[in-house]
Amino acid sequence: MGSRTVALLLLLLLLLIHVQLWSGRGNLSEVASMRAELRQQQEANARARAANELLQAEVQDLRQGLDIVEEKARSELGMVKPGEVYVEVVPERRPRR
Repeated sequence: MGSRTVALLLLLLLLLIHVQLWSGRGNLSEVASMRAELRQQQEANARARAANELLQAEVQDLRQGLDIVEEKARSELGMVKPGEVYVEVVPERRPRR
């Protein structure tokens, strides 16, 4: 094999690599397209995550709000749940002298 043959083989390999890089599976345009798609999906995920956090905060507020309402109803209005027994302890009055 002469130096011309080796150079020709190397050039042919380089050409094959470039063909694969530009038009084969995983080519540059496909990679760029997938990166753009990935970026869009990450942005969508970030928006969904933010929306989930807002909803979670709203749920917490509603739960705490209902707990406060229930506590007030129990202490001020004597509310009882089904199956509970209401017991009121009245302090003993001492006669005045």
